[in-house]
Amino acid sequence: MIMLKKSKQSLIMAASLFLLFIIFTVMVKTIDVRPIGPEQSSVGFASVNKFVFELFGVNPLWYNVSEWMGAAAMATAFGFAMAGLFQLVTRRSIRKVDVPILVLGAFYGILAACYVFFEVVVINYRPVILTQGSVLEASFPSSHTMASICIMATAMIEFHDYLRKRRGWLMAADTAAVLILVLTVVGRMLSGVHWFTDIVAGVILSAALIALFCLALQYTEERYGRAGTADSRK
Repeated sequence: MIMLKKSKQSLIMAASLFLLFIIFTVMVKTIDVRPIGPEQSSVGFASVNKFVFELFGVNPLWYNVSEWMGAAAMATAFGFAMAGLFQLVTRRSIRKVDVPILVLGAFYGILAACYVFFEVVVINYRPVILTQGSVLEASFPSSHTMASICIMATAMIEFHDYLRKRRGWLMAADTAAVLILVLTVVGRMLSGVHWFTDIVAGVILSAALIALFCLALQYTEERYGRAGTADSRK
């Protein structure tokens, strides 16, 4: 009953955050929409976005920092993917792969789908053209913000499962994850390659996706036990 209550709370949280993201997206498309971007591209909350953009300007150093941190986040995702592949090869059955790893793989698939969706369904474009001769690029939500928060937050959840008996390693992993996450979000904001609302949307959507991930983990705990390993499914 306790686990069912937690799942219900996570479901409500995830649904609320997704609804908030949808409402915010509609607001960006309808409130104070003006052509303040390159090639007269329009963006909502124009006054706020213009003020923040002019406040920080374009900073190549922070852009590079956010790129490096984004690469570190992707390397973390790759590491978990390789762990899942190793389990699949050595255990010779996907049913014997730890359930948290399978849930994480499905989560990465959803994250990739969100990225593709907003590349096709363009809400607004970047406030700058990054390279000479390039075209306008989709900017909402900030994909670096979304990927970094989602990957590193879920990595921390996994770390607390797999490293719970190694407190030194766990503390180091948590510290690195938080550092990567914060530097990516701050770097993306200060670099000037996103509007302020792009960053906010990335944070909200990330929170919704993480809540969905937690819901999936709680469901597997209810069904398979704490670890969700192959042994617990026998």
